[in-house]
Amino acid sequence: MSNTTRAAVGSDELTVLKLLALDGARRGEVKVSCANLADRLDASSQTASRRLQSLDDDGLVERDLVSDGQWVCVTADGERLLESEYEDYRRIFEESSDLSLTGTVTGGMGEGRHYISLPGYKRQFADKLGYEPFPGTLNVALSAQSRRERAAMESLDGVPIDSWADDERTYGSATCYPGALEADAGTYEPVHVIVPDRTHHDEDQLELIAPDRLRDDLDLDDGDDVVVHVEDE
Repeated sequence: MSNTTRAAVGSDELTVLKLLALDGARRGEVKVSCANLADRLDASSQTASRRLQSLDDDGLVERDLVSDGQWVCVTADGERLLESEYEDYRRIFEESSDLSLTGTVTGGMGEGRHYISLPGYKRQFADKLGYEPFPGTLNVALSAQSRRERAAMESLDGVPIDSWADDERTYGSATCYPGALEADAGTYEPVHVIVPDRTHHDEDQLELIAPDRLRDDLDLDDGDDVVVHVEDE
């Protein structure tokens, strides 16, 4: 789910999504009646139906319409939206805004070296991050708990990396979140978690950039456990 999708979802639709999840739609299909939902929302059945349709259109729920109602389940995108909301409230009620994500070092697809070295990105890294990254990224496969907590990054202030173009193509924008990488050999900082707007990686992984080759500096191999500490800019 993109930040744009999250911003497009209104508070009324989010309320419906939360009610559905509380009824068990996050775990599987639940039977929903627009009349019953309308009573809980203190709204009309037509309003309840429109909000369900909006959630369906945004890919946040899936519905199967039947004669006496509909079966509804929350999609993966809907679950991520709820996780983002949860993390926002967690930040409100907990003092620290820092985020610590655990995972293991894993091999990448080899694209990081190419993209990090492109001049339109290198200039911005130097200007905005204060260094030119080592030409490559360190990939971290997140633990199950950290995959759920990763949504909190969206509420942190990151460093925007703008899109740019050369004679051949346009390259997309990204956000870099500052932090540190902790491993058995010690802690390295600064690192930045780089999150492209469009990426082949799923949300189970993080890509890290740093001034040095992190595998060498922290003596890392595939499968080694690490902690990525992410901070507000």
